[in-house]
Amino acid sequence: MPVIDITEEVSLMSSYNELFWSANMEDLKKGYVESEQTGEVTCLLCGKIFEKGVIYQAEDQLLEASRAMEEHIQQEHGSVFQSLLDMNKKLTGLSPTQKEMLSLLYQGKNDTEIAKTMGIEKSTVRNHRFKLREKQRQARITLALMEILDSCTDQKNNFLEIHRNAKMVDERYAITEEQQKKILKKYFIEGRLQRYPVKAKEEVVVLREAIKLFDHGKTYTEKEVNKILDTIFEDHAILRRNLVEYGFLSRKPDGSSYRMVL
Repeated sequence: MPVIDITEEVSLMSSYNELFWSANMEDLKKGYVESEQTGEVTCLLCGKIFEKGVIYQAEDQLLEASRAMEEHIQQEHGSVFQSLLDMNKKLTGLSPTQKEMLSLLYQGKNDTEIAKTMGIEKSTVRNHRFKLREKQRQARITLALMEILDSCTDQKNNFLEIHRNAKMVDERYAITEEQQKKILKKYFIEGRLQRYPVKAKEEVVVLREAIKLFDHGKTYTEKEVNKILDTIFEDHAILRRNLVEYGFLSRKPDGSSYRMVL
């Protein structure tokens, strides 16, 4: 079996964001999904892939794909719990207080310790914990209702999933598959963007299309980003700026590098 350093880039799927939203609860808690068909183990937090049948080296350890993925998540993301907790409020539905409460509970703090840390009464801590359990029950019912609804409705009218690092999440993301097709047809001719949209919803669709040009986990210089975006639109600056603004690309403060962060 080949041995690969765990830090080396591995081929990455362009559809891992869809994998994240379609993952079952057990895979979501692990932070990765394994495919029997492709033999790939994909990180649901960043899209990195390890291949089954390959041995990966992590310092003085030799790890098979699943263990290499667990090591990757620990080293790069800290924990699945914290990564999920850090997601946009529009995606988690959690208030800052609830996030802090969950973080402290994850650390193993008891009610007395949480009350002291947050500067609240123990009774308030218990009330928050009760509301979180209530939220859990409601989420299960909502999930069941939506899955039943999805099974009996026209799929083309389903809303597109919002990418996990989305910013400014509002009605501009309420886009159906049918709407996306119409907008792409309106703005793209033979793979090139004819003009930059003014409407926010159309802008999101255009940016979703532009981000497909990049690979997950790969780091790009600004010059490389510009060159890639030039292949679809002459004004690469507006595309680059808004891909960062909307959370499709991450950018180092000094502008030295960019990464896809769906």
